[in-house]
Amino acid sequence: MKAEKQVDKSHYDFQRYMDKGRWNSIWHQLDEIARLNPQRVLEIGPGPGLFKQVAQLFNVHVETLDLDPELKPDHLGSATSLPFSDRTFDVTCAFQMLEHIPYEDSIKAFREMARVSRGHLVISLPDAHAVHRYQVQIPKVAAFDRLITKRSYQPKAHQFDGEHHWELNKIGYELEKVCQDLEQVCPLVKRYRVKENPYHHFFVFRANA
Repeated sequence: MKAEKQVDKSHYDFQRYMDKGRWNSIWHQLDEIARLNPQRVLEIGPGPGLFKQVAQLFNVHVETLDLDPELKPDHLGSATSLPFSDRTFDVTCAFQMLEHIPYEDSIKAFREMARVSRGHLVISLPDAHAVHRYQVQIPKVAAFDRLITKRSYQPKAHQFDGEHHWELNKIGYELEKVCQDLEQVCPLVKRYRVKENPYHHFFVFRANA
């Protein structure tokens, strides 16, 4: 795969890139990884570097890898050929990144993530299956917050938009298929959609010993 950057650094300007839903996803990123109590974490495709900066505040050591030197990653390199020895990191992660490369290459990148991890892999992917959020809060009584999927959802073909080569629950990339392909690399521990930002679907895998 010939790796080329898709966007300029200005793509990550606050007003253009950040919203409350993305902030919620960053909370989940840190929550999942902090639970694993890692000594060394590799993040592939750090974007503006927010996750690393937030993680450092809570003593989680994160190293970043990207092919774009303008983003100032700790390591320059391709996701499909990571420049590290086997089992170098406790956790490898890629948040909203794998869809930025063709599907076959994203599986190669995931396999590389598994190779250099001695513990877990944490990823998030865009999920095109629209859902409704149902939230009710009665002070001092109860609170309910859940996602309700559309029963009549019909997958659509994905059109490359200059960034995403594929998305979950588009034709050919149904959730079941993607999970099966990833689980051929290493076992799935859990998955869920972020209630505050259901476009982001999280997965936690355990690296094979």
